[in-house]
Amino acid sequence: MKKMHKLKKNHEFSMVFDKGSSYANRQFVLYVLKKPAQSEYRVGVTVSRKLGNAVTRNRMKRLLREVLKELDDFLDPKKDYVIIARKPALEMEYEELKKSFKHVLRKSGSRSF
Repeated sequence: MKKMHKLKKNHEFSMVFDKGSSYANRQFVLYVLKKPAQSEYRVGVTVSRKLGNAVTRNRMKRLLREVLKELDDFLDPKKDYVIIARKPALEMEYEELKKSFKHVLRKSGSRSF
């Protein structure tokens, strides 16, 4: 994922949580905030400590970033996204994760697949 596509600062995450809309399924919670002045989408990925040790959390983040690379064309450039992984996502294979994430994106009204 390119640097310009990452949410990094705490206040950026907070703004998406506070002013954005949320969509969820069993594996993910997706927060979406519309930003009409923005030319590129931005994404933040969070995995709670409750889900496992650092190795487990970092693996989940890597898998989600890879899914985002593949679904790059389906993300709206005028939005910020925050993805929160839930416990059931840890037990899924890559293709299942991708399918589940597509489901949440569809719920959010993102571009069709």
